[in-house]
Amino acid sequence: MVTVEQIRPKIQEAIKQSGMTQTEIARKLNIYQSAVQQYLSGRAMPALDTLANLCILLDLDANDILCISDGGKSVSVSGSFNNNSGSINFKA
Repeated sequence: MVTVEQIRPKIQEAIKQSGMTQTEIARKLNIYQSAVQQYLSGRAMPALDTLANLCILLDLDANDILCISDGGKSVSVSGSFNNNSGSINFKA
């Protein structure tokens, strides 16, 4: 079973490695900068739609962020999230 403790450091590292400021990320995701700061400090986790948008924004593999190993059927989810269009793939 995947836990928040496994996911949180992956989100934190991806944000740090993005080269974007917290303000830039927040503006692009249409969230408060303080929310991004809470993700980095470990005090909060993004909502599912925000996580999907974060993966799109940072060009991340959601399967990696969510600690989902390869080896299942591929499920594709597409659509518009918080004024950003894109798609994200999950392995089932």
